[in-house]
Amino acid sequence: MKNSHHATHLARHLALLWALLIAYASLHPLGDFREGGGDLLGFLSAPWPRYWTRFDVIANALGYLPLGFLLVPAASPWLRRLPALLLACLLATGLSIGLEVLQHYLPTRVPSNLDVASNALGALFGALLGARWGGMLGDGGALARWRTRRIVRGHTGEFALVLLVLWWLAQIDPDTPLFGLGDLRWVFGLEAPVDFTERRYRAVEIGACICAMVSVGVIGWHSMRARSFWLLGSTFVVALAIKAGSGAVLVPAGGAWLWATPGALAGLAGGAVALRVALWLPVTLRFGVAALALLAGVALVNLAPDNPYPSAVSDAWRAGHFFNFSGLTRLASALWPYFALPYLMALQLRESRGRHAAHDHR
Repeated sequence: MKNSHHATHLARHLALLWALLIAYASLHPLGDFREGGGDLLGFLSAPWPRYWTRFDVIANALGYLPLGFLLVPAASPWLRRLPALLLACLLATGLSIGLEVLQHYLPTRVPSNLDVASNALGALFGALLGARWGGMLGDGGALARWRTRRIVRGHTGEFALVLLVLWWLAQIDPDTPLFGLGDLRWVFGLEAPVDFTERRYRAVEIGACICAMVSVGVIGWHSMRARSFWLLGSTFVVALAIKAGSGAVLVPAGGAWLWATPGALAGLAGGAVALRVALWLPVTLRFGVAALALLAGVALVNLAPDNPYPSAVSDAWRAGHFFNFSGLTRLASALWPYFALPYLMALQLRESRGRHAAHDHR
Protein backbone atom coordinates (compact mmCIF):
# COMPACT_ATOMS: atom_id res chain seq x y z
CA MET A 1 0.00 0.00 0.00
CA LYS A 2 1.36 3.40 -0.94
CA ASN A 3 2.35 5.80 1.78
CA SER A 4 -0.37 8.42 1.88
CA HIS A 5 2.09 10.94 3.28
CA HIS A 6 3.86 10.94 -0.07
CA ALA A 7 0.66 11.20 -2.12
CA THR A 8 0.47 14.29 -4.30
CA HIS A 9 -1.95 15.79 -6.76
CA LEU A 10 0.74 18.04 -8.19
CA ALA A 11 0.84 16.36 -11.62
CA ARG A 12 -2.94 16.65 -11.94
CA HIS A 13 -2.96 20.32 -10.94
CA LEU A 14 -0.06 21.21 -13.22
CA ALA A 15 -1.63 19.32 -16.14
CA LEU A 16 -4.89 21.22 -15.68
CA LEU A 17 -3.03 24.52 -15.42
CA TRP A 18 -1.01 23.80 -18.56
CA ALA A 19 -4.14 22.77 -20.47
CA LEU A 20 -5.82 26.06 -19.51
CA LEU A 21 -2.76 28.03 -20.61
CA ILE A 22 -2.71 26.15 -23.92
CA ALA A 23 -6.40 26.92 -24.42
CA TYR A 24 -5.82 30.62 -23.82
CA ALA A 25 -2.80 30.73 -26.13
CA SER A 26 -4.69 28.84 -28.86
CA LEU A 27 -7.72 31.15 -28.71
CA HIS A 28 -5.87 34.44 -28.17
CA PRO A 29 -6.96 37.08 -29.02
CA LEU A 30 -10.54 36.37 -28.07
CA GLY A 31 -12.46 38.52 -30.55
CA ASP A 32 -16.04 38.49 -31.72
CA PHE A 33 -17.24 34.99 -32.54
CA ARG A 34 -18.44 34.38 -36.08
CA GLU A 35 -20.51 31.72 -37.79
CA GLY A 36 -17.88 30.12 -39.96
CA GLY A 37 -20.13 27.67 -41.77
CA GLY A 38 -18.93 24.52 -43.44
CA ASP A 39 -17.70 21.28 -41.91
CA LEU A 40 -16.22 21.90 -38.47
CA LEU A 41 -13.87 18.92 -38.82
CA GLY A 42 -13.13 19.44 -42.49
CA PHE A 43 -9.68 20.84 -41.74
CA LEU A 44 -8.55 17.41 -40.53
CA SER A 45 -8.80 15.90 -44.01
CA ALA A 46 -7.71 19.05 -45.88
CA PRO A 47 -4.33 19.22 -47.64
CA TRP A 48 -1.36 20.46 -45.63
CA PRO A 49 -1.33 24.26 -45.29
CA ARG A 50 0.51 25.91 -48.12
CA TYR A 51 2.43 28.30 -45.88
CA TRP A 52 4.07 27.08 -42.71
CA THR A 53 7.39 27.47 -40.93
CA ARG A 54 9.63 25.09 -39.06
CA PHE A 55 9.37 27.38 -36.03
CA ASP A 56 5.58 27.01 -35.92
CA VAL A 57 5.81 23.22 -36.05
CA ILE A 58 8.45 23.07 -33.31
CA ALA A 59 6.61 25.62 -31.14
CA ASN A 60 3.32 23.71 -31.45
CA ALA A 61 5.05 20.47 -30.50
CA LEU A 62 6.89 22.00 -27.56
CA GLY A 63 3.67 23.58 -26.28
CA TYR A 64 2.06 20.15 -25.87
CA LEU A 65 5.15 18.30 -24.66
CA PRO A 66 4.71 19.30 -20.98
CA LEU A 67 1.03 18.37 -21.14
CA GLY A 68 1.84 14.87 -22.40
CA PHE A 69 4.51 14.52 -19.72
CA LEU A 70 2.18 15.62 -16.89
CA LEU A 71 -0.83 13.58 -17.96
CA VAL A 72 1.01 10.26 -17.56
CA PRO A 73 1.76 10.60 -13.82
CA ALA A 74 -1.64 12.28 -13.36
CA ALA A 75 -3.33 9.10 -14.65
CA SER A 76 -0.88 6.65 -13.08
CA PRO A 77 -2.76 6.16 -9.79
CA TRP A 78 -5.52 4.43 -11.77
CA LEU A 79 -3.75 3.08 -14.87
CA ARG A 80 -0.60 1.17 -15.67
CA ARG A 81 2.16 2.86 -17.61
CA LEU A 82 1.12 1.95 -21.18
CA PRO A 83 -2.61 2.76 -20.77
CA ALA A 84 -1.65 6.01 -19.02
CA LEU A 85 0.62 6.89 -21.95
CA LEU A 86 -2.13 6.16 -24.49
CA LEU A 87 -4.68 8.13 -22.47
CA ALA A 88 -2.29 11.10 -22.26
CA CYS A 89 -1.87 11.13 -26.05
CA LEU A 90 -5.62 10.78 -26.59
CA LEU A 91 -6.53 13.59 -24.18
CA ALA A 92 -3.89 15.96 -25.55
CA THR A 93 -4.87 15.28 -29.16
CA GLY A 94 -8.54 15.68 -28.27
CA LEU A 95 -7.77 19.04 -26.66
CA SER A 96 -5.88 20.14 -29.77
CA ILE A 97 -8.74 19.16 -32.09
CA GLY A 98 -11.30 20.83 -29.84
CA LEU A 99 -9.35 24.10 -29.77
CA GLU A 100 -8.86 24.02 -33.53
CA VAL A 101 -12.64 23.59 -33.92
CA LEU A 102 -13.18 26.65 -31.71
CA GLN A 103 -10.74 28.60 -33.88
CA HIS A 104 -13.26 28.03 -36.67
CA TYR A 105 -15.43 30.65 -34.94
CA LEU A 106 -12.66 33.24 -34.42
CA PRO A 107 -12.03 35.74 -37.21
CA THR A 108 -8.32 35.98 -36.38
CA ARG A 109 -7.61 32.24 -36.30
CA VAL A 110 -7.57 29.46 -38.89
CA PRO A 111 -7.85 25.76 -37.89
CA SER A 112 -5.01 23.63 -39.21
CA ASN A 113 -4.41 19.89 -39.41
CA LEU A 114 -0.67 20.59 -39.28
CA ASP A 115 -1.13 22.22 -35.89
CA VAL A 116 -3.01 19.14 -34.65
CA ALA A 117 -0.28 16.84 -35.98
CA SER A 118 2.43 18.96 -34.35
CA ASN A 119 0.53 19.08 -31.05
CA ALA A 120 -0.05 15.31 -31.09
CA LEU A 121 3.62 14.64 -31.86
CA GLY A 122 4.71 16.88 -28.99
CA ALA A 123 2.23 15.21 -26.63
CA LEU A 124 3.45 11.75 -27.68
CA PHE A 125 7.07 12.66 -27.04
CA GLY A 126 6.12 14.23 -23.71
CA ALA A 127 4.10 11.14 -22.75
CA LEU A 128 7.09 8.91 -23.53
CA LEU A 129 9.22 11.07 -21.27
CA GLY A 130 6.45 10.99 -18.67
CA ALA A 131 6.30 7.20 -18.80
CA ARG A 132 10.04 7.12 -18.11
CA TRP A 133 10.51 9.95 -15.61
CA GLY A 134 7.01 11.06 -14.64
CA GLY A 135 7.16 8.86 -11.58
CA MET A 136 9.04 11.63 -9.79
CA LEU A 137 5.70 13.51 -9.66
CA GLY A 138 3.66 10.51 -8.56
CA ASP A 139 3.04 8.92 -5.17
CA GLY A 140 6.39 8.15 -3.55
CA GLY A 141 8.36 9.79 -6.38
CA ALA A 142 11.41 11.96 -5.75
CA LEU A 143 9.57 15.23 -6.31
CA ALA A 144 6.60 14.03 -4.26
CA ARG A 145 8.93 13.17 -1.38
CA TRP A 146 10.67 16.53 -1.69
CA ARG A 147 7.30 18.28 -1.78
CA THR A 148 6.15 16.40 1.34
CA ARG A 149 9.36 17.23 3.16
CA ARG A 150 9.69 20.86 2.10
CA ILE A 151 6.22 22.26 1.23
CA VAL A 152 3.18 22.55 3.47
CA ARG A 153 0.73 19.70 3.08
CA GLY A 154 -2.63 19.55 1.40
CA HIS A 155 -4.09 21.76 -1.29
CA THR A 156 -2.33 24.76 0.25
CA GLY A 157 1.03 23.35 -0.74
CA GLU A 158 -0.18 22.30 -4.19
CA PHE A 159 -1.48 25.80 -4.87
CA ALA A 160 1.83 27.27 -3.71
CA LEU A 161 3.70 25.29 -6.37
CA VAL A 162 1.16 26.23 -9.04
CA LEU A 163 1.57 29.90 -8.08
CA LEU A 164 5.34 29.51 -8.34
CA VAL A 165 5.13 28.06 -11.85
CA LEU A 166 2.80 30.89 -12.91
CA TRP A 167 5.14 33.48 -11.41
CA TRP A 168 8.08 32.06 -13.31
CA LEU A 169 6.01 31.99 -16.50
CA ALA A 170 5.10 35.66 -16.03
CA GLN A 171 8.79 36.61 -16.02
CA ILE A 172 9.01 35.81 -19.72
CA ASP A 173 7.05 38.97 -20.58
CA PRO A 174 9.69 41.61 -21.45
CA ASP A 175 7.35 44.61 -21.27
CA THR A 176 6.90 44.81 -17.51
CA PRO A 177 9.44 46.14 -14.98
CA LEU A 178 11.43 43.40 -13.26
CA PHE A 179 9.03 41.30 -11.13
CA GLY A 180 6.27 43.85 -11.83
CA LEU A 181 2.91 42.08 -12.04
CA GLY A 182 -0.79 42.91 -12.18
CA ASP A 183 -0.93 45.31 -15.15
CA LEU A 184 -4.56 45.33 -16.32
CA ARG A 185 -4.40 48.38 -18.58
CA TRP A 186 -4.12 46.26 -21.72
CA VAL A 187 -7.26 44.35 -20.69
CA PHE A 188 -9.35 47.52 -20.53
CA GLY A 189 -7.52 49.45 -23.25
CA LEU A 190 -6.28 52.15 -20.85
CA GLU A 191 -3.41 54.49 -21.57
CA ALA A 192 -0.52 55.17 -19.21
CA PRO A 193 -1.66 57.84 -16.72
CA VAL A 194 1.66 59.74 -16.71
CA ASP A 195 4.24 60.63 -19.33
CA PHE A 196 7.57 58.88 -19.45
CA THR A 197 10.63 60.24 -17.73
CA GLU A 198 13.66 58.19 -16.76
CA ARG A 199 13.28 59.23 -13.12
CA ARG A 200 9.63 58.13 -12.94
CA TYR A 201 10.25 54.83 -14.66
CA ARG A 202 13.27 54.07 -12.48
CA ALA A 203 11.19 54.75 -9.36
CA VAL A 204 8.54 52.30 -10.60
CA GLU A 205 11.20 49.68 -11.35
CA ILE A 206 12.67 49.97 -7.86
CA GLY A 207 9.32 50.03 -6.09
CA ALA A 208 7.74 47.19 -8.08
CA CYS A 209 10.78 44.95 -7.56
CA ILE A 210 10.91 45.61 -3.81
CA CYS A 211 7.17 45.01 -3.40
CA ALA A 212 7.31 41.78 -5.40
CA MET A 213 10.27 40.39 -3.49
CA VAL A 214 8.56 41.07 -0.15
CA SER A 215 5.19 39.59 -1.16
CA VAL A 216 6.59 36.61 -3.08
CA GLY A 217 9.20 36.00 -0.38
CA VAL A 218 6.68 35.94 2.48
CA ILE A 219 4.38 33.65 0.48
CA GLY A 220 7.29 31.34 -0.29
CA TRP A 221 8.56 31.37 3.31
CA HIS A 222 5.22 30.36 4.77
CA SER A 223 4.63 27.77 2.06
CA MET A 224 7.69 25.84 3.23
CA ARG A 225 7.60 23.26 6.01
CA ALA A 226 11.40 23.10 6.21
CA ARG A 227 12.27 26.76 5.77
CA SER A 228 15.47 27.64 3.98
CA PHE A 229 16.89 30.98 2.84
CA TRP A 230 18.77 29.13 0.11
CA LEU A 231 15.60 27.61 -1.27
CA LEU A 232 13.80 30.94 -1.07
CA GLY A 233 16.65 32.71 -2.82
CA SER A 234 16.73 30.08 -5.57
CA THR A 235 13.16 31.01 -6.63
CA PHE A 236 14.37 34.53 -7.44
CA VAL A 237 17.51 33.22 -9.17
CA VAL A 238 15.36 31.01 -11.43
CA ALA A 239 13.09 33.99 -12.17
CA LEU A 240 16.10 36.09 -13.22
CA ALA A 241 17.38 33.24 -15.39
CA ILE A 242 14.00 33.05 -17.13
CA LYS A 243 14.01 36.82 -17.64
CA ALA A 244 17.50 36.65 -19.11
CA GLY A 245 16.58 33.69 -21.32
CA SER A 246 13.53 35.43 -22.78
CA GLY A 247 15.65 38.48 -23.60
CA ALA A 248 18.29 36.30 -25.24
CA VAL A 249 15.66 34.67 -27.47
CA LEU A 250 14.03 37.95 -28.47
CA VAL A 251 17.20 40.01 -28.87
CA PRO A 252 20.21 37.73 -29.43
CA ALA A 253 22.77 40.58 -29.33
CA GLY A 254 22.97 41.25 -25.61
CA GLY A 255 19.27 40.81 -24.98
CA ALA A 256 19.86 38.56 -22.00
CA TRP A 257 20.79 41.59 -19.91
CA LEU A 258 18.03 43.98 -20.98
CA TRP A 259 16.36 43.50 -17.62
CA ALA A 260 19.48 44.63 -15.70
CA THR A 261 18.68 48.35 -15.65
CA PRO A 262 19.92 50.57 -12.81
CA GLY A 263 16.39 50.64 -11.41
CA ALA A 264 16.03 46.85 -11.51
CA LEU A 265 19.43 46.29 -9.86
CA ALA A 266 18.61 48.82 -7.15
CA GLY A 267 15.24 47.11 -6.68
CA LEU A 268 16.92 43.71 -6.25
CA ALA A 269 19.23 45.07 -3.58
CA GLY A 270 16.45 46.95 -1.81
CA GLY A 271 14.09 43.98 -2.11
CA ALA A 272 16.58 41.60 -0.51
CA VAL A 273 16.95 43.94 2.47
CA ALA A 274 13.20 44.59 2.72
CA LEU A 275 12.40 40.87 2.60
CA ARG A 276 14.89 40.11 5.35
CA VAL A 277 13.31 42.80 7.52
CA ALA A 278 9.81 41.49 6.75
CA LEU A 279 10.80 37.97 7.83
CA TRP A 280 12.14 39.40 11.09
CA LEU A 281 8.76 41.00 11.95
CA PRO A 282 6.11 39.30 14.09
CA VAL A 283 4.03 36.89 12.02
CA THR A 284 0.77 38.90 11.98
CA LEU A 285 2.56 42.11 11.03
CA ARG A 286 4.61 40.20 8.44
CA PHE A 287 1.50 39.05 6.60
CA GLY A 288 0.07 42.56 6.70
CA VAL A 289 3.25 44.00 5.21
CA ALA A 290 3.25 41.33 2.48
CA ALA A 291 -0.36 42.09 1.54
CA LEU A 292 0.34 45.81 1.39
CA ALA A 293 3.44 45.16 -0.71
CA LEU A 294 1.41 43.03 -3.13
CA LEU A 295 -1.22 45.75 -3.55
CA ALA A 296 1.37 48.52 -3.78
CA GLY A 297 3.23 46.62 -6.49
CA VAL A 298 0.03 46.29 -8.53
CA ALA A 299 -0.65 50.03 -8.13
CA LEU A 300 2.88 50.96 -9.22
CA VAL A 301 2.75 48.77 -12.34
CA ASN A 302 -0.62 50.19 -13.39
CA LEU A 303 0.60 53.75 -12.82
CA ALA A 304 3.89 53.20 -14.65
CA PRO A 305 4.63 55.31 -17.73
CA ASP A 306 5.15 53.45 -20.99
CA ASN A 307 8.82 52.76 -21.58
CA PRO A 308 9.72 53.77 -25.17
CA TYR A 309 13.14 52.14 -25.21
CA PRO A 310 12.32 48.43 -25.58
CA SER A 311 9.79 49.06 -28.38
CA ALA A 312 11.71 46.78 -30.76
CA VAL A 313 11.48 43.96 -28.24
CA SER A 314 7.79 44.65 -27.70
CA ASP A 315 7.08 44.60 -31.44
CA ALA A 316 8.81 41.24 -31.82
CA TRP A 317 7.02 39.88 -28.78
CA ARG A 318 3.57 40.97 -29.87
CA ALA A 319 3.77 39.71 -33.46
CA GLY A 320 4.74 36.77 -35.57
CA HIS A 321 5.79 33.51 -33.99
CA PHE A 322 5.56 34.85 -30.43
CA PHE A 323 2.02 36.26 -30.73
CA ASN A 324 0.19 33.40 -29.01
CA PHE A 325 2.85 32.95 -26.37
CA SER A 326 2.88 36.65 -25.55
CA GLY A 327 -0.84 36.53 -24.80
CA LEU A 328 -0.30 33.59 -22.47
CA THR A 329 2.49 35.25 -20.49
CA ARG A 330 0.64 38.58 -20.32
CA LEU A 331 -2.34 36.78 -18.82
CA ALA A 332 -0.17 35.08 -16.19
CA SER A 333 1.55 38.38 -15.44
CA ALA A 334 -1.72 40.29 -15.13
CA LEU A 335 -3.65 37.81 -12.98
CA TRP A 336 -0.94 36.50 -10.66
CA PRO A 337 -1.39 39.06 -7.84
CA TYR A 338 -5.15 38.48 -7.79
CA PHE A 339 -4.58 34.77 -7.12
CA ALA A 340 -1.71 35.44 -4.72
CA LEU A 341 -3.64 37.77 -2.40
CA PRO A 342 -6.34 35.26 -1.34
CA TYR A 343 -3.63 32.60 -1.04
CA LEU A 344 -1.66 34.90 1.25
CA MET A 345 -4.79 35.30 3.40
CA ALA A 346 -5.22 31.50 3.46
CA LEU A 347 -1.60 31.12 4.61
CA GLN A 348 -2.19 33.62 7.41
CA LEU A 349 -5.29 31.72 8.53
CA ARG A 350 -3.34 28.45 8.46
CA GLU A 351 -0.52 29.97 10.49
CA SER A 352 -2.98 31.40 13.03
CA ARG A 353 -4.72 28.04 13.46
CA GLY A 354 -1.38 26.31 13.88
CA ARG A 355 -0.34 28.70 16.66
CA HIS A 356 -3.69 28.31 18.42
CA ALA A 357 -3.49 24.51 18.17
CA ALA A 358 0.04 24.56 19.61
CA HIS A 359 -1.09 26.84 22.44
CA ASP A 360 -4.07 24.59 23.25
CA HIS A 361 -1.81 21.54 23.21
CA ARG A 362 0.45 23.13 25.80
